Amino acid sequence: MNPYEIKELSPTGVLAEMGVEQGDLLLSINGRGVVDELDIRFLGGEEEILVEVQKPNGEIWELEIEKESDESLGLNCDGGTLGIRRCRNNCIFCFIDQMPPGMRDTLYIKDDDERLSFLQGNYVTLTNLSEELKRRIVDYHIMPINISIHTTDPELRCKMLGNRFAGSILEDLAFFSKHQIQMNGQIVMCPGYNDGEALKKTLEDVMVFHPWLESLSVVPVGLSSYREGLPALYPVDAKKAAETLDIIKGVQAKMLVQYGVRFVFPSDEFFLLAGQDLPGEDYYGDFSQLENGVGMMTDFKAGLRDALAAVTPESKGSHRFGIITGVLAKGFMEDCAKAIEEVYPRADIAVLPIKNNHFGPSITVCGLVTGGDIVVQVPKENEIETYFIPENMVRYGTEDFLDDMTLGSLSQALGAEVAMVPVRGEALAEAVAQRLIGG
Repeated sequence: MNPYEIKELSPTGVLAEMGVEQGDLLLSINGRGVVDELDIRFLGGEEEILVEVQKPNGEIWELEIEKESDESLGLNCDGGTLGIRRCRNNCIFCFIDQMPPGMRDTLYIKDDDERLSFLQGNYVTLTNLSEELKRRIVDYHIMPINISIHTTDPELRCKMLGNRFAGSILEDLAFFSKHQIQMNGQIVMCPGYNDGEALKKTLEDVMVFHPWLESLSVVPVGLSSYREGLPALYPVDAKKAAETLDIIKGVQAKMLVQYGVRFVFPSDEFFLLAGQDLPGEDYYGDFSQLENGVGMMTDFKAGLRDALAAVTPESKGSHRFGIITGVLAKGFMEDCAKAIEEVYPRADIAVLPIKNNHFGPSITVCGLVTGGDIVVQVPKENEIETYFIPENMVRYGTEDFLDDMTLGSLSQALGAEVAMVPVRGEALAEAVAQRLIGG
């Protein structure tokens, strides 16, 4: 294990005041070696600590520190300098392997890092997790961990993940459950692999780990047009979606009897593909799998309903809006637009579904729509004054689409305002109201 090099240090922090400088090596805290910022975050939280530092000349300092438990050592521990633990798998469904060439380098990075699961909510397969790192999770009580399960069949999991060491998922789930580490799970369902009876067995295998495995989502495999040289996979069709919903419903019934919770949830795509109505709010409980597209439409609709019920339907004038979305959400967003127009008669809303030419037509979700596809497909001759796009169409914290077009350049190309709106119904209602009545 290499010592931790101090690269960023607050000049007013505890360590700096004791003579520690950038370039020094942080060897240990309370006798435990420091691997990364996660160690510093947890080991440095004590009120009395012993820090071992090596200076550039080789001299070893032992520093006894007394501080408040919430007082920082003065090191940068925001996770921004973590060296990403790269994925060692070769998953048959990996979307990064299906990316078109020529996109920004960061989009091709495959991580499988339990630290990012804790810090950012990423899902990890656990295949590159050593016994030492598993023990660290337990010792520090790092949770929740978001785990890509996919299947509990050892042979099938090794095949799907392209890793002969991937077959111990049940042992891993049992280990973390034994040590009371909270988890969430995910299954990317690939027809012909982990669907049907294989899916049913996986769900029944993992339900025994509840409540430590708090929730589980099932999402359909996403297939781009860039699969040359990759294993043959097939999209989820209406029949397969309906079959999958039936399997999940059966397991939910068992979980409701035993634990009073549904536990496993299909993503919204399954209901849309099967032509079935979306469930109500009670179905999703605390909406713990929203980030996986589970219950997102139901939550959006409820937020929009409540927001519209609370407004005074006034307006200073008319306004034409365009809601840009993916093909899959077209009907849903049209219903939302009608609900808004009923409250605000002066609002004229067009829903503009964008076919995904960048990744391929089978990619229908709005989060993968690119600026270039929008420019090509939005009619040039229209009277739309404001276009709304969901914030998950752009890179987090930026105004950049996946193809690096910006909101500004899109606005210029369309000749109108382009506004980014959080993926919440109340946010859309507020954005409309602001342009109709001000505020």
